[in-house]
Amino acid sequence: MSCLKILGVTDTGPTEDETPDGLLGWCLVANVARETAHGESGLDIQHGTKHFRTGALLWLPPVRWDPGHGRWPAVGRHRGNGRRYVNMIVRADDLENFRVKGVYSEALVRSLNGYEHDPAAPRTLQNPWTRERAQSWADGRNRHREPLFIEGHPYAHPRISVPNPPPAEIQIDGETLHLARYGTRGAHYSRMLPPVEWTPEP
Repeated sequence: MSCLKILGVTDTGPTEDETPDGLLGWCLVANVARETAHGESGLDIQHGTKHFRTGALLWLPPVRWDPGHGRWPAVGRHRGNGRRYVNMIVRADDLENFRVKGVYSEALVRSLNGYEHDPAAPRTLQNPWTRERAQSWADGRNRHREPLFIEGHPYAHPRISVPNPPPAEIQIDGETLHLARYGTRGAHYSRMLPPVEWTPEP
């Protein structure tokens, strides 16, 4: 049996400061992936996103309007100001570890409600998830995997897949493989190290 190990991945799930005012509702949440793929064929690998750091906890309200294919509205703490919630549109493919969390903070309720927030009912989510529906969405997203191709083999690995976006390095049966290219048909790995970009000496 083949064994897959993703190199350099640790538990990046942050803890969330919650106001002990009682449960106000449930919400689908996810963490910003350690590595996010950008550019042609997804080979521009970055850490986190422009607005959210790696591992940032994002709260995902139910979608009432379509912000574009594969994009969701999200609430989280911005890279530049970790104390306040901000509302952003994010790519679903930049997220991982989908799950359900309870909402306890009135400030979070206000951000999740957005323009629909009612100051007269500051603890009421205007468009709430049910716990069951949020869990169903989380399960569906966590099953989203990419086919794994290894250099020299024309077909995808029959038993192993990788997350989306795929990690830069993986280890299978003790052998380290490096991401060579990534496209709509899956992630292709090579035993060769990727080329190192030349930079001038200072």
